[in-house]
Amino acid sequence: MLLDAEVMPWSAKALELLRRQYAAVGAAGRAALPATLDVLGSVAARGIDVGDLLARTQARSTDVDAFTAAYRRYCWPTEGLSGLRVAPFQVLAAGLADETAAPPARAFHTRHHLWHLGIADTLVAADPGLVAPTRRLVVRTDDATSVAAGVAWWEELTGAGGEGMVVKPVANLVRGPKGIVQPGVKVRGREYLRIIYGPEYTEPANLERLRRRSLGHKRSLALREYALGLEALERTARGEPLWRVHECVFAVLACESEPVDPRL
Repeated sequence: MLLDAEVMPWSAKALELLRRQYAAVGAAGRAALPATLDVLGSVAARGIDVGDLLARTQARSTDVDAFTAAYRRYCWPTEGLSGLRVAPFQVLAAGLADETAAPPARAFHTRHHLWHLGIADTLVAADPGLVAPTRRLVVRTDDATSVAAGVAWWEELTGAGGEGMVVKPVANLVRGPKGIVQPGVKVRGREYLRIIYGPEYTEPANLERLRRRSLGHKRSLALREYALGLEALERTARGEPLWRVHECVFAVLACESEPVDPRL
């Protein structure tokens, strides 16, 4: 069985990234900003007006603390397999029990997402210590009450420190007037986005700069990679030679070489 899943925690799979990027930023901010605040406090006590600078520095210190707390939620100690969690989202493909079947395996991108999550629930029941459950909510976009419930669910999830959600068409593979519909859109929470955009991304000037970015190229790239991934799965399921599967894989790598902001 081939699963689309996330292995957690980050500290077990990307320790150097955490040390060199996230932890380094947090440590630098926590070392420098309190000392700066002490100096500004002393200056203000002597009657010099540094109110604006003091307020901005205090805000930066608060942002750095929030940044550190955000990435630390995804880190915990592990030893071998002990402490690891696997969160499955979708069954990409699976071999068939009958070895004489043709094809020998099957891809499942035409099965609706509730079927996939049902398989995930079965895995959770089999080993709740290793497999983490995936929460879900079905929202009807033509029903205002249902949409409001989805918004409230996301706010509750992210307000409690959750990463966010991925919005997907329930039917899974969907084709519209312009071709394949985007298979998923990540809707991250406010605090999780600090990890991506930096501690001070919520400052009005930074938010305005982020809003001005164009997402058209990123969407086009994602759809091309999705189509190539589906083709790779189909070729694998049909038992085609490995070089035929690798054609699709290398095409995805070629797409990844295109210049695009990875933080989009």
